[in-house]
Amino acid sequence: MKLYNTLSRKLEDFKPLIAGKVLFYHCGPTVYWVQHIGNLRAMVWSDLIRKSFKFLGYQLTFVRNYTDVGHLVSDADVGEDKMEKGAKREGLTPSQVAEKYIKIFEADTQKLNILPPDHKPRATGFIKQMITMIKVLLEKKHAYITDLAVYFDVSTFQNYNQLNRQKIDLNIAGAGKGKADDPNKRHFSDFALWFFKTGTHKSALQTWSSPWGVGFPGWHIECSVMAKSLLGNTIDIHMGGVEHIPIHHTNEIAQSESANGAKFVNYWLHNEHLLVNAKKMAKSAGTFLTFNDVIEKGYDPMDLRYFFLNAHYRSKQNFTWEALNSAKDGYQKLKDFVLTLRGQTQRSILSTDKLTQLNKYQQKFTYFISNDFQIPQALALTWEMLKSNIPSQDKLEQLFEFDRVFGLKLSEVQEVKIPEQILALANRREEARRKGDFTAADELREKIAEKGYLIEDLEKGFKIRLQK
Repeated sequence: MKLYNTLSRKLEDFKPLIAGKVLFYHCGPTVYWVQHIGNLRAMVWSDLIRKSFKFLGYQLTFVRNYTDVGHLVSDADVGEDKMEKGAKREGLTPSQVAEKYIKIFEADTQKLNILPPDHKPRATGFIKQMITMIKVLLEKKHAYITDLAVYFDVSTFQNYNQLNRQKIDLNIAGAGKGKADDPNKRHFSDFALWFFKTGTHKSALQTWSSPWGVGFPGWHIECSVMAKSLLGNTIDIHMGGVEHIPIHHTNEIAQSESANGAKFVNYWLHNEHLLVNAKKMAKSAGTFLTFNDVIEKGYDPMDLRYFFLNAHYRSKQNFTWEALNSAKDGYQKLKDFVLTLRGQTQRSILSTDKLTQLNKYQQKFTYFISNDFQIPQALALTWEMLKSNIPSQDKLEQLFEFDRVFGLKLSEVQEVKIPEQILALANRREEARRKGDFTAADELREKIAEKGYLIEDLEKGFKIRLQK
C-alpha cells in the first residue's frame, strides 16, 4: 500500500500505527452555507479512500468534523466568523444555521452513497478540551496573550514550515507590529488559539468563559483537539483540500505536536480543486454549483459520483455539463451491462485461461487502488474486464466486487417495468419509422418523453428507459 504524503512530497509505503487498522481524520465542512459540488468531490474522494482500505481488509476509524464556530472569512484569522455571517444572512442563531446546513449536507452525502463517519464531532462540543490544550501551550511557552487573543508563537516550533515549505524568516523581531488584525502579535504568522469578545469580535454571537477571558476558539485548534480526543495524539491519515496546506494544516501540526509532545500525523493527503468551465468555483462568476443544481437538471446522484471517478484526487478536475452528460452515459452503460449479464443465466465453464485472465483483473485492480488510489485506472480496467471474453456470471460478480470501492450501487440496479401505454406508443413510433413517417415518429418520441421515458433506437428494435 503506497500513499502520496504531502509532508514528504513523495509516495511512501503505508505503515499504520496498529497493524490492519487505520485512524483517519478528514476536515469536514464549515456549516454556514450549502456545500458546493467541489466540497462534495472531496467527500466522495475520502469515501473512495475509505472503501479502498476496506476492500484491502483494513479496519478504519473515520472522523469527519463540522466547524460551527471560529472559522473566519480569512483562514489567516481575519474577518467575520462564517457562522455569524450565515446567522445574520438568514435571521437565525448560529446553532440553527448549523442544524440547517448539516441536515442538507448529510442528505447530499447519503444520496451520493458516502459512508457515514464513525464520529462526526462539532467544534462547539469540544470547547473544554480546547481550553485544556491552550492551557498546556501557555504553560510550555508556546503561546502568549494580547488584549485581543491568545496566540501560538510560531518561532517556538522548530519545523513550522515543514508541510507548506514556505520560506518565512521566523526570527524577525517585531515582524507582527502594525498588523491590522492585532498590532501586538509578535510575528505575522502567529495564529489565534482563542479570540476575546472585544475589538472586531465585541459582538460575537457564540462565546464561552475561559481562564483568559470570554471569547471563542480559533479555527485551527478545533481540528487538533477533535482529532486528539477521538483518535489519539498520533493518527495515521489526515485529509483535506490543498487550500489547507499553507495555513490550517501547518498550524494544526505546530500546536498539536507542541502540546502533545508527539508526531501529529504520519500521512497527509490533500485533494485538488474542482473547476467549473476551467474556472475557480465562485458565486460572482456563476460557477458556484450545488448538488441540488445538478439534481434539478435531471441527473442521478450516481451520475455525479461516476464523474468524480474519472480524475485522481491529486489532480484538478474540470466540471462541465457536457462532461457530466458523458459520465451519465457511462454510468447508464454500466447499468445496462448489469441487466444484460443478469439475463445471461447459463454459466459457462471457467477455463484455465479465463481463470488466469480473471485473476489478472483482480490483481491489477488491487494494484491500482493500493498505489495511491488510482481510481480512474481502476475504472478503465473495469471496462476492459467487461469487454473481455470471460463468462458473463464471472464478469457480473467481478463488477460487483469492484463496486465495493466505486460505490455506484450496481448490485441494486433493477429492470424498469415499462407501462403498457408507453410500450404501445413506442410500437406505434417503430411502425411510423418503418413507413418513413419521421414526423409522426418524432411526435411520438416527444409524447413518450413527456411521460418520463426515453426511447433509444437500436440496430434492431428499440430500448426504453426511465428518465432521471
